[in-house]
This record gives sequence, structure tokens and C-alpha cells, in this order.
Amino acid sequence: MALSMPLAWLQLRKEKIRLFIAMAGVAFAVILVFMQLGFRNAMLESAVRYHKQLRYDLAMISPKTQFVGLTQSFSRRRLHQALAAEEVESVSAMYLEQGSWKNPWEHNTRPILVVGIDPSDRAFALPEVERELSTLQLPDVALFDADSRPEFGPVAARFAQDGVVEAELNDRRVTVRGLFRLGSSFGIDGNLVTSDLNFLRLFPDRLPGLVDIGLIGLRSGSDLEAVRDRLVAALEKDVRIVTRGEFIDREVVYWTTTTPVGFVFGFGAIMGLIVGCVVVYQILFADVSQHLREYATLKAMGYSNAELSAVVLQEASILAVLGFVPGLLVALGLYEFTAEAIRQPLEMTPALGALVLLLTLAMCGLSAFVALRKVRTADPAEVFG
Repeated sequence: MALSMPLAWLQLRKEKIRLFIAMAGVAFAVILVFMQLGFRNAMLESAVRYHKQLRYDLAMISPKTQFVGLTQSFSRRRLHQALAAEEVESVSAMYLEQGSWKNPWEHNTRPILVVGIDPSDRAFALPEVERELSTLQLPDVALFDADSRPEFGPVAARFAQDGVVEAELNDRRVTVRGLFRLGSSFGIDGNLVTSDLNFLRLFPDRLPGLVDIGLIGLRSGSDLEAVRDRLVAALEKDVRIVTRGEFIDREVVYWTTTTPVGFVFGFGAIMGLIVGCVVVYQILFADVSQHLREYATLKAMGYSNAELSAVVLQEASILAVLGFVPGLLVALGLYEFTAEAIRQPLEMTPALGALVLLLTLAMCGLSAFVALRKVRTADPAEVFG
């Protein structure tokens, strides 16, 4: 057993072309898994940007709301009723609606999420929005998300140059007088923040008494879940009260289970592992078949099946590591390029790297276990008979 690791490496190194093909196959699988899991993580991270950048302890939403970009309205009276609770310190209403943004330069239209807030409330935890709350009190004024998709036009660049950008939203003239950074998601291409009064001017069919998200702030020391349970019991069933964690989990569940996007990314990662398994199995099976006489000789010398199997498993481990390293390096470059292209938070984290390494080891280990059948059937009497 002391020579098992050198033997495993020597067998792989002997056939350099075969070794290169195996490394390329593992690296391809690693890259595919990294990209699929990276896209999935980016989707989920971008989906909960609003949930993380708003100020609230509890959120009030309609049970029919699917995700933050496709909300259902509820009566504003529910927020006033919640404010009657002793532990509730403040409430804030938000309006959300997809508007039609007209690119001022190319004159094409594109849907953009418009958020209406009361400028007297500090609904957003974004410093850029907080600095411009007084500006939002002006008529037909809005703040533009500088991290929106480029199809909306060079709004950020022109604003930096001129200090103001004129555009059309829902066939109404609006003036961009500030920028903030939030970012797009798989369901939202761009964001625009304005006052609640400006929002109602942009969407004249919306009733002021119907809001889309309610933000509830509690007094210091309040029992979060206890207050939530009391509000749920006191209010009508046309609203749902959730904590920050529940609000985020609700969005994650929607994108991972309700939409086909989450399934596609998960399925893509599985297919990458299957491809890697097939490549590694073929390489190991060919290697074992080529050295079957040597394995039979070792058996005749007293080596057990377990000891010989360890050699094949170590070969698989070596292939996993040798394929993982170039796959990781290529994935890092692709992450940087793709994140810029799709404007999504595609990020390589230590946890993701460790997960893919473990999956790669498991993939190669599974292939080795299948190839081990050839080693176990190696009979010295048949090979040398």
C-alpha cells in the first residue's frame, strides 16, 4: 500500500494523451457546473435585492403576490390598522408597477420597474436614495438605477455629464435628478424610484388607497415573531405579514420551484456531472483494461481487491484535482466576463468552490467504483493461463 499513490500517478502519466483528455473532460464538467451554479446563485441574489435594501422589521404583502416585480395590491387601511399595535413604531407604503421607459437616444421602449415611496419615509437603506428624498418631492422627478440594463440608454453617463436627464415614462415627461445602484435581476431589467405622488401621476389608473408592499418598523426590544402572529390574527386574510427572512425565503422559493429558470440551472449542473462521470469512467476503464495483467500479477503476489481498488480510486482523485484546477481558473475568467455582460452578481465564493470540488471528487469517485468491477474480476489463472 505504501507504493499505491506513486503507482496510481505513474499509470496515469504513462499515457500522456489519455491523461490530457481526462483532465479536459473533468475541467469541462467543472466549468459547466460552476457556470450553472453561479447563474443560479446570481438569480437568487439579484431576486432579493429589494428585500435586503429596504428598512423594515415586518413586511405586509398580498397573498397573491408572486415576486417583487409582479405584486398584487391591498388596501392601505391594513397598514393603519397595524400601526395601532403597541409594538409598531412606523409603517410605510410602497407602490410598484412596470412602466414603459422610452430610451431618449434610440427612442425604443422597454419595461422598467417604477417604485413610489413617501419622501418623508426612509424606506430605502440606500444612501444615494436617502440623500435625494427632498428632490423626489418635486413634480415629475425620479431617481434612476445606474446598474440597470444598458438598453435603457447611457443615462448614468449623461447624468454625470449634464447633471440631469430628460426622458419619457408612460408617455409622460420625467426628469432624472439622481442615481442609485441596486441592479437588475432575471425578472427586472431596470429600476426607477420616485415619490408616491409622482407615481400616481405616472399611473393614473392606480387608486391611492391600494398599495403593493407595506413596511412595518417595530419598537426596540419587540418580539418579532410574537408581533407578527398578533398582527396576522388581528388583520383580515387579504394581507400576509412576514419577517425579513420569510420575505426573502418566499422570493427564493418562487424562483427555484415555480419558474423553469431554477430547474434549468440545476439540471444543467447535473448534466455537467454526468458528462464528467462518463469521461472519467472511460479513461479509468481503458487504463484498467490496459494494465489488467499487472493487476493480476499483484493479485498473485498477495494484494487484495481492496488494495488494488485503492489504486483506481486514487487515480480518480488525481484526475479530479488535476481537472478542477484549470476548470476553476477558466470559470473565474468567465464569471468576470459574464457578470459584466448580464449585469448580475456572478461571484466566486469559497463555499461555491468547495462545493464544486466535493462534487468533482464525488463524480470521479463514482466513475472509479464502476470501473472497479474490471479490477475485481482480474484472475491470475485466466490472465496467465
